[in-house]
Amino acid sequence: MTNISVLDPGASPLNYYGYELRRLREAAGLSLRQFGEVLSYTGSLVGQIETAKKVPTQEFSERVDAALGTDGLFTRLLTLVMRSQLPAWFQQVAELEARAIEIRSFQTHMVLGLLQTPTYAREVLGAIDRTDLDERTAARLARQRVLEKDEPPIFWAVLSECALRLDIGGRETMRGQLAHLLTFKENPRINIQVLPYEAGPHAGLTGSFDLYSFTSDPTIIYTESYGSGYPTVNPAAVKDCSLRYDHLRAAALSIRDSAALIRHVMEDRYGKQVA
Repeated sequence: MTNISVLDPGASPLNYYGYELRRLREAAGLSLRQFGEVLSYTGSLVGQIETAKKVPTQEFSERVDAALGTDGLFTRLLTLVMRSQLPAWFQQVAELEARAIEIRSFQTHMVLGLLQTPTYAREVLGAIDRTDLDERTAARLARQRVLEKDEPPIFWAVLSECALRLDIGGRETMRGQLAHLLTFKENPRINIQVLPYEAGPHAGLTGSFDLYSFTSDPTIIYTESYGSGYPTVNPAAVKDCSLRYDHLRAAALSIRDSAALIRHVMEDRYGKQVA
């Protein structure tokens, strides 16, 4: 186990979290066992987090803030910790999501990360590699907090009908995922449209892409291939992708009709009816 006395708080957000946790716990005069009892966790778990051997959770962070009276410090730090757990090439995406005032996304074959349920995300991330799956799933789900901010971005998602029908994780997982999409139908800041198979050839045939708009910075286009991402602010590319996105939204079903199709697929293909 790493010696906490030489843990470098500047090495990573996870190290900083652990360093501050130990510093403030000791300042409160609590042993690992005592602090664990206060939090309703084991002292061993607290020690693993203090030595940057384990990633803290939202619940753990909230309990630490309450126990130490740190006014949300560890809950805020958790955002940085979770972002640092993403693949290096993807961390920039999380930063774009956090800063954007509008996000427009087109997905060809699966529900995008900001709208994934925990079980769906776990199946997507574990399709090939199941190492550190709990931590990687938690890091992906942590990105969704951008939609819960006091002023969240306006979010447009155009999903190919394939994303509704590609069975990821089995019937129960897909029922839960499609039901989750329906929970946003009354939220004017989160808009989901489905591009039906009947649309035929469309402006997104070259693949998925995202557009991030900001208060003062130029719009950024983001595309990715296996293991790498490609952001660009090239004006010509932004203009082209913005036009493509407008055409995709025009070809997609309305928000109301999209919700009806999502419900139909959920009930017909995955066999569960919701109110």
